[in-house]
Amino acid sequence: MRVPVPAQVPSLLKSLRIRWPGEKLYVVLDDFCPPKHPNVRAWAAANDIELVFLPACGSWPDWIESEFAALRYFALDGTDHCSHGERNAAVGTYVRWRKARAEPKTSFAPDSPVRTWTEYPVKAA
Repeated sequence: MRVPVPAQVPSLLKSLRIRWPGEKLYVVLDDFCPPKHPNVRAWAAANDIELVFLPACGSWPDWIESEFAALRYFALDGTDHCSHGERNAAVGTYVRWRKARAEPKTSFAPDSPVRTWTEYPVKAA
């Protein structure tokens, strides 16, 4: 049964569902509000998409945060760019350098005790 798509459902979720029809999808999200809308959650559940939200103020499990930190550290800290174009060029240079050396992330905190938990705390903060 095809469930109508409410206006609040982000286009990313729609395109993921189209790209992988019939498969259970897990989408990891930050603590941003729009995907928490009841219509979005209902549509995702009806379409076999599980929305997994990272904890608020918990940037450590969000891999993109480490990329932004590196960008800030290597391309922006301690600089005084004369124009937006100059700053954008510095950011672009770093992104191209990083992309040429990027490898898939296959393991995150492999020695963390969190990986051994079988029951998670009721409130994690």
